[in-house]
Amino acid sequence: MSFQINSFEAYQEAYKKSVDHPEQFWGEIAENFFWKRKWTNVLNWNFTEPDIKWFEGGKLNITENCLDRHIYSQGDKPAIIWEPNDPNEAHRILSYKQLLQKVEQFAHVLKNNNIRKGDRVCIYLPMVPELVIAVLACARIGAIHSVVFGGFSAQSIADRINDANCKLVITSDGGFRGTKVLELKSIVDDALMQCKTVEKVIVLTRTRTPVSMIKGRDVWWEDEIKKVETQGNPSCPAEEMDAEDTLFILYTSGSTGKPKGVVHTTGGYMVYTGYTFSNVFQYQPDEVYFCTADIGWITGHSYIVYGPLSQGATSLLFEGIPTFPDAGRFWDIVDKFKVNILYTAPTAIRSLMVFGDEFVDKYDLSSIKKLGSVGEPINEEAWQWYHDKIGKGKAPIADTWWQTENGGILIAPMAGISPTIPSYAMLPLPGVQPCLMDENGQEIEGNDVSGNLCIKFPWPGMLRTTWGDHERCKQTYFSTYENNYFTGDGCYRSPEGYYRITGRVDDVLNVSGHRIGTAEVENAINMHSDVVESAIVGYPHPVKGQGIYAYVIANHHIDEESTRKDILQTVTRLIGAIAKPDIIQFVNELPKTRSGKIMRRILRKIAENELSSLGDTSTLQDPTVVEAIIQGAEKIRK
Repeated sequence: MSFQINSFEAYQEAYKKSVDHPEQFWGEIAENFFWKRKWTNVLNWNFTEPDIKWFEGGKLNITENCLDRHIYSQGDKPAIIWEPNDPNEAHRILSYKQLLQKVEQFAHVLKNNNIRKGDRVCIYLPMVPELVIAVLACARIGAIHSVVFGGFSAQSIADRINDANCKLVITSDGGFRGTKVLELKSIVDDALMQCKTVEKVIVLTRTRTPVSMIKGRDVWWEDEIKKVETQGNPSCPAEEMDAEDTLFILYTSGSTGKPKGVVHTTGGYMVYTGYTFSNVFQYQPDEVYFCTADIGWITGHSYIVYGPLSQGATSLLFEGIPTFPDAGRFWDIVDKFKVNILYTAPTAIRSLMVFGDEFVDKYDLSSIKKLGSVGEPINEEAWQWYHDKIGKGKAPIADTWWQTENGGILIAPMAGISPTIPSYAMLPLPGVQPCLMDENGQEIEGNDVSGNLCIKFPWPGMLRTTWGDHERCKQTYFSTYENNYFTGDGCYRSPEGYYRITGRVDDVLNVSGHRIGTAEVENAINMHSDVVESAIVGYPHPVKGQGIYAYVIANHHIDEESTRKDILQTVTRLIGAIAKPDIIQFVNELPKTRSGKIMRRILRKIAENELSSLGDTSTLQDPTVVEAIIQGAEKIRK
């Protein structure tokens, strides 16, 4: 791993070179990967269109970098360790050789079901090895995968399938999650009633839940594999891809109701995830690495699948939840597989702290060398507990900041090399050029300052467009601040030049590390027959980081308790349980300006119980509305 940085001085040198000579810097990093044909040009870009191209003319297949190139040197090394939801069920280990064979096998299954380069495939599977196999098989033949998180509703799946015009869906009869059995195939069936482009559904057997199989459309995974086995399991040569060919689409919430299909391409994404994985976690060849994220989110794409496998790592995949069968499950897994690197979310850490130390103390965590945090800023109390109880005061914590659109980590300490301060993401990685902007579009220079976080220069892992709607990409990320990528986050730069993310500055909430658009939730609530209008804001939540507070105007004479339950059911059905409001307050009116705009700033302050800083309410259509809402909020708090 010749590009791994091994000292803070080496980081400073690499960072300087990446800013002074970015094309030379990234060209040298990219030489560490296998290319079928080398690029003619490292970088071509403008942030106005935007139009970004990395490694132009380069030809490759990402699966050859994740699988084939490791076969001769470490073919028998575990690539994937899978721990099932039920601790009494046997775990599975797939070596690099076995994983390649299964990926090639399933690549033939895709071809047998009429999937070709450029076709879109929707994957809605639980956290099982077949999810990794399906993702890599798509990449093997040049099909574009769109993984949908298992907690999303039929409507959310239908929206994603229709936006990308998917030809094929890969799902399972069901999935296990703690004590629950999720009926995934049934949810897909509901979604497909609205989808005209899907020709085939491949169904994996997992829970043995009875399912309806539609003749001509639905086929069993196992039956399709047997067909390939009868052909003698032929190998499947990797499709030659251009560096800028689309690798996958991943949908993320925006500030409007419609989810955005973020597009990542092949060459730059591969180089960036491999480079950042190796450096942030200081990965060593014999280490066991455990990322607790779901592959339905970008963290799973980049740091369970592509980043670790491109570096020949052993990546642990967990099907269940941290509190099943009890709150010691993560620590049991660490002990069982002698995990060296653990990468998890502040929400998980906070939820496990509540159960006390007894669930930690009975396990041997001495194998842990490095810790990581992802999804949202980690508060100091959770950081200290993670450091003291899980890392035993010895394991450095990499508090990583990045987003779906970024492809990989942008700001983070390199474990054991960079300085760390609790709740700070610290310093940008080589190649990442952050800047802080004020409300007038001017850059804020110097230290001990706050502003809106932008990136002024491209990095290889960044999004290229939003699927089917390039204008939306431009408007969302590149139009707020000229010649800058706008992250949507606020940021503080300390006197020493360290970065601390202060939260979203747009109409997007960060709930348990998942981005949820306020408009998306409001649209769902407003679908309820008794709801006239609603407004959503975030408020500090002790476990989730941010909770969802809904202000709802309903028809008169409702039963508040039953309407509240109905609204939660509506949101679950239209988006998924992750978007359910934590608090629903019924109000008679919402605070609006004379032009009819809802003043969410005031609603946010009420939700946060910061009544002394409501600001000027005289511009409202009816200032008395605010007092009535405050009184209602006080009743809820009691």
